[in-house]
Amino acid sequence: DVPAWLKSLRLHKYAALFSQMTYEEMMALTECQLEAQNVTKGARHKIVISIQKLKERQNLLKSLERDILEGGNLRVPLQELHQMILTPIKAYSSQNSSTEEHSRDADSHHPSSLLSSDSQGSDCKDSAAGGMQQHHLPGCEGESGGAPLPEGDLPGQFTRVMGK
Repeated sequence: DVPAWLKSLRLHKYAALFSQMTYEEMMALTECQLEAQNVTKGARHKIVISIQKLKERQNLLKSLERDILEGGNLRVPLQELHQMILTPIKAYSSQNSSTEEHSRDADSHHPSSLLSSDSQGSDCKDSAAGGMQQHHLPGCEGESGGAPLPEGDLPGQFTRVMGK
């Protein structure tokens, strides 16, 4: 939910700018690109820092999982997970990017922008649930952490941490 994330950052006036972008385009934004879109200096800086935090979520989840397994206090990990669930999270797909692009071209009547339609949103939830089910169950068998999840499987990693 990009508009809610922007609102939590007090940057909701830029929601229209983000509505024209894909998730990948948002994650690759630079201050120069934002400046070209007439985003103020302070907002540009805040957006770039916030996107960098989004990129670090996978490592944060790995760290939280280690902390939980070591028997640490659950308050901080739960607060971190609460904050993370309010950020934009892309549904994980194990397909390679060329396959995704091909399916996107074949189904071009659904725009792949960040502010998606209801029908596309339900598709994303279905694929995300499938990805989480694949990786969640083996990870819960033992306390050791299970098999490593593929890079970019943020929903699966999030679910695994919640399971711990």
